[in-house]
Formats: sequence, structure tokens, C-alpha cells
Amino acid sequence: MDTFLNFISSISWWMWIIIVLVVIAIRDILQKKHTIQHNFPLIGHIRYWFESIGPEIRQYFVANNREELPFNRIERSWVYASSKNENNYEGFGTDRDIYAHQHIFVNNAMFPFRIGDNHPNTIDKSFLPCAKVMGEFNKRKRPYRPASVINVSAMSFGSLSAKAIESLNKGVQMAHAYHNTGEGGLSPYHSNGGDVVFHFGTGYFGVRAEDGGFSMEKMKKLVEDNPFVRAIEVKLSQGAKPGKGGVLPGSKITKEIAEIRGVEQGKTVLSPPNHKAFSTVPEMVDFIEAIAEETGLPVGIKAAIGKLDQWEELTDIMLETGKGPDFIAVDGGEGGTGAAPPSFADHVSLPWVYGFGDLYRLFQKKGLSERIVFIGSGKLGFPAKAAMAFAMGVDCINVAREAMMSIGCIQAQICHTNKCPSGVATQSKWLQNGIDPTLKSVRLAQYFKTFRKELIEITHAAGYEHPCEFTMDDIEVNVDDHNLSKELSSTYMYNKTKVPYTSMQDLKDCMYLGGKY
Repeated sequence: MDTFLNFISSISWWMWIIIVLVVIAIRDILQKKHTIQHNFPLIGHIRYWFESIGPEIRQYFVANNREELPFNRIERSWVYASSKNENNYEGFGTDRDIYAHQHIFVNNAMFPFRIGDNHPNTIDKSFLPCAKVMGEFNKRKRPYRPASVINVSAMSFGSLSAKAIESLNKGVQMAHAYHNTGEGGLSPYHSNGGDVVFHFGTGYFGVRAEDGGFSMEKMKKLVEDNPFVRAIEVKLSQGAKPGKGGVLPGSKITKEIAEIRGVEQGKTVLSPPNHKAFSTVPEMVDFIEAIAEETGLPVGIKAAIGKLDQWEELTDIMLETGKGPDFIAVDGGEGGTGAAPPSFADHVSLPWVYGFGDLYRLFQKKGLSERIVFIGSGKLGFPAKAAMAFAMGVDCINVAREAMMSIGCIQAQICHTNKCPSGVATQSKWLQNGIDPTLKSVRLAQYFKTFRKELIEITHAAGYEHPCEFTMDDIEVNVDDHNLSKELSSTYMYNKTKVPYTSMQDLKDCMYLGGKY
């Protein structure tokens, strides 16, 4: 034994390196799983290492400022700077190709809108509530006017970390916005003072009965116990994977998540593509009305848009009965913060501008556009894009990935691996520790306030007081080979219905105004 130990101790450090490399090379040759490593022992590992850091190399060293997707460097930098209250201007003119397809132009007025000394936007440069009231037409018991036109979109606790959810909720409280829970249920991290829109899908997490269906009793109790829940959203589909359910692996279902979602700890849970509570459009309308009656809250639906035949059936029922959803959140096919098969994320459902335009035109044709609060979701978290959305008929926008970036997301695009380096989209306790909710909540709030301030300034430049006054002729987009722009009305073949609007002061004085004002 001593002889062996003496031999081992006599081997120099560089010999140990050679021995380790020889062992790895033998292992590479013997294994059959990776062809490159078998054919090129040792060297093959370099290829896989470069592949693993490829996204970071492209993001920081290779791609230009306007090249990346889903958000390019200029967009990300604007969100980061806005959230930190830093200089988010750019100098020496735009580096964007202003003749590119789908580039947006806002037609400014000869004289901007003038605000007086006592105007709400003189007092608070970011004050910008929704021009419509959710639940007003259907006479719900507790109507709700969102106090912010930009809000946090549906992102679940489970998909996002506890500290990320806490940061978002504390941030919306500071920004007077609302926080959509996503379909993972209402967690303690959603209960830090912000207005909440409770969202559920086919898994009915948080309001789930023993058989996996919907429990009205749990819904009533949830609303009674949590008065900060201001509206309820029923998810029909989402932009990333419409028509497809989800799987929550048992290994991810901790005791806390099991209690919040109303499922068994450690047991894999399926979210099916279809709802158990309804299977037809009339049944869905009855379901919406039953929830609204029992809770008193406005109830809406969220969907990605494709075929319109069932939507037309919905409009016919709404015309005939005077019932239906109080708001509709339209998700674009380009959306998605969680995991989705590329075939779905890339090809199923329409991009936001096409899907929303088709749906709005249908509701407008039936004379129903004034009854609905329309919410847009799909990379709209930038002032110029928001101006376009308002011109097309949107009343509020929800942001997901932009909100994530404001609290630290670096667009690593590994949300589906539970290894998010910024701690935003992971359940790893170690990675979450990098998030300080006290700091990150301020950054979310500052991003929202900066966004609203710049959207107000664009609105004033166009001669209006509120973005709801934008018309389809106020915005132009490039629609041809780098040489032709058209008004939205010509591009999408409709004109927005005029939103009933008096003044910003009247919105501020509204008894249904949310956001803790």
C-alpha cells in the first residue's frame, strides 16, 4: 500500500492532466451517443462548448443593435434604462431602417395638445388610466377601471420564481397598475398591495375541484378573501401554444406550489387543451355570467386568434342576450414567456396585429366594440407600438417579457430549462437569491411610469389628450418594398370605433378607478 501511495505522490501535476485527458479520450472513443466526440476525441468537446455559449456570443459580440429576436439590443437597452431611470435617449439620429416593412410612423399635429397648470399630467406626468370601465355595460357589482394602460400580463408562479412574482406585484402597486396572476393560481407573492386580475385556464389551478374541474365555491372564497382581486380572466388559449395543454412535472410540484394550485405534491399534473366547465360558445357565455354573478367582478377571456367562426357565434349571442365577456385579451402568436414546441410558437395563431385587427373588425361590424375593453398582448411594451395598438382599438396593453426584462431578465431564452441565470424564470433557490424584490419592484414601477410618460408625450404630439383618441389614420406603416407607407385604415381595412371620452380629469375622478389612487 505504501509503495502504491509513494508512486501516486511521485506523479507530477502535468502528468495528472495527461492521464485525465487520456481517460476522457478513451471514454469519447468508446461511447456512441455523440458522433463528433467519437470521431474527434477531446477536440469534439470544444464544439459542444462553443454551441452552448453561442447565444451569449451572438448577443454580446456578433448581432448588431437591431438584429436580434424576439427583442433586439436597442429594445432591451431602452427597457433596462427606463427601469433604472437612466438616460434612455439616443443620439445622432435613428439607426433603424425607417423604410423597412412594418415600420411605424405617428403623424404629429401642427400644434401639440396643450395641458394646463392643474391638468392631471402636469401633476403626474405618468398618469394614464384606461378610458373604459370593465363591467360597466353588463352592470357588474364591482366595475373596474384600470388605473394604468400598461399592466403585467399572465405569468404564473411556477413559471416565474417567487421573488420575481413578488417584485412584479410590489412594482405594480407603486405604478398603480394591475398584475395578472397567470394560470398557476393566486400565491402569497401576488398579495403585496397591487391590483390583481385572477387568471385561470383548463387546469383551474387555485379554483380546482377534486375531479380536476372548476369549483365555484373556491372561486367565491378566493374573491371574498382577497379584495385586491379586481377582475377574472378565463384563458381559452395563449399565443405561444394555442390549442395545446401543458404538463407540470411532479418533480417541480413543491408543497407550496401544490397548496396554491390545489393539486397533489410530487404528482405530475396535466392542463388539457379543453375546458371541462364548458365546451360550446353558449356554455362559455353562461359560465362567464355565473362567475360574474357569484363574485360581482368583471369577467373576461384571453385568446390567441385564428379562425373566426366561433367568435362570430359569440358576437351573435352577445347581441341576442345582452350578455358576454366584459373584456377580451388578445394574445399574439409571437408571445410566450414559457416553454412551447417550436411548431406551435412559430406557426399556430396569428401575430398580434393581424389577429387583433380581424377580431376587432368583427366586433365592430356587429356594433359591439364599445361594450368590450380590449387588451393587447404581444411585444407592445414600447410607446410607438402602443400608439399603433391604441389606434387599432386597444384600451389597455399587457406586457410579459418586457416586465421580466425590467426586473433583470437578460433574454437568455432558457426559461424552459429551470436554469434562468437571472433568477426570474426558475425555481432554483440559489438563482432566485440574485433578485432583490425591494430593488426590482422599483425598476418595474419606473419602467411603467417611463412608458406611460413617453406614450403621453407621443399622444400630445399627435394633438390628443389620451391615446384612446388615436385613429387609424394617425398611424402609418410601411407595407411594400421599402417605398410605400399606408395608414392603418388602408392596411387593415377598418376605422376604429370612437371611444367615448371626455377628459383625463374625469378619468381621475372616476369612482371605479383602481391602482390605489
